[in-house]
Amino acid sequence: MYGLIGKFTATDGARDELMRHLVDGSRDMPGCHSYVVAADSTDTVTIWVTEVWDSPDAHMASLDLEQVQAAISKARPLIAGMARIAETSPPSA
Repeated sequence: MYGLIGKFTATDGARDELMRHLVDGSRDMPGCHSYVVAADSTDTVTIWVTEVWDSPDAHMASLDLEQVQAAISKARPLIAGMARIAETSPPSA
């Protein structure tokens, strides 16, 4: 299993819309066990994304999916910053 924790910083006032695009783009991704999008409880522009995948290759392949590409196109103007916080090794179910 392969995990990622990412941080998105939305442009002012765009956090909810950015979160919607992240969630919409994450539906039905092969090899994805979990894709959690959460608003930071103290910062009005920060979004945390926690992902669990079969493998790093499954994660990379997801970036070529049509719905992911569409979400990226819609989300890009709403993103002020992005950071990969950690790569993790979740236990297998």
